[in-house]
Amino acid sequence: MANIKSAAKRAKQAERRRQHNVALRSRMRTAIKKVLNAIGSGNSEQAAEACKAATPKIDAMVNKGLIHRNKAARHKSNLNKAVKALAQS
Repeated sequence: MANIKSAAKRAKQAERRRQHNVALRSRMRTAIKKVLNAIGSGNSEQAAEACKAATPKIDAMVNKGLIHRNKAARHKSNLNKAVKALAQS
């Protein structure tokens, strides 16, 4: 435990921020899983809709600094590629 008031405050703020980041990251992962589940079930319309909803959530995590922009681009690219492959078949 911190011995100084300011250190204790920083520890409380860091924990609050960590909890917030965990929630945001979970929200993003859930959005990605919804797309993957729709792709797995073979429903191309639902997959496209889920992908359309997941893209802004992924972008928001980049703007908040939770994930790197290249990781976001990779996720979006892979999801779009899978959705388009499902629509083609």
